[in-house]
Amino acid sequence: MRPLKSNNRILAYVLIIVGLLILIGKWLAFETFLALVFLFFGVRKIRAEEIRTGYILVGIGGALLMIMHLPLIIGIVLISLGIFYMRSRKVRFHERVEKRQNLSTTLKWDREPYVLRSMSMWHFFGESNIDLSLAIFEEKETTLLFQGIIGDMNITIPDDVGVEIEATVLLGSIDMLRDKETGFYNKWTWHSPNYDCSEQRVKLRISYILGDIDIRLH
Repeated sequence: MRPLKSNNRILAYVLIIVGLLILIGKWLAFETFLALVFLFFGVRKIRAEEIRTGYILVGIGGALLMIMHLPLIIGIVLISLGIFYMRSRKVRFHERVEKRQNLSTTLKWDREPYVLRSMSMWHFFGESNIDLSLAIFEEKETTLLFQGIIGDMNITIPDDVGVEIEATVLLGSIDMLRDKETGFYNKWTWHSPNYDCSEQRVKLRISYILGDIDIRLH
């Protein structure tokens, strides 16, 4: 029965694609359609946990869209930045908050001890590996705001740190404490049971248009 279902699913996709070609092919450039195909199958690969292949396909699709529709991409970036600045105002930060806006960011906070400060960060593409058990806290409560276009984030939470998380991904996956959601518009909120009584607390606000967020307890 499984091969039959698989064949029916492939046939359904083919029919949908052909139908879209007939309906909008007159107005849609071939390169744009090809980009959407790459994005479609890239997201499917990500949902099937073939992360590397999925992001390669998504990257190709995104690059084609950028070439064909640069004003649209610029508009998305400006809207994302605007939302970022609005959220930054609403989130309560410590006076010594660190603010960054970069095209590309790579955080490797999972290899050796590091000083953790409240931070507000936006990037077009970001890759973050954060282990809070290695953090040296400067504040009793630390607020981290990560927002951007594309994000790949892995966070490890120790038992002795209270954490409050709000994560949103427009397209992609959120794997929070082994409870995984993939697809379109995923939003998760979580409050650790020991948050109020913990000596060290961390508030995480994560928001990406396209992202893969993995949060685990240590």
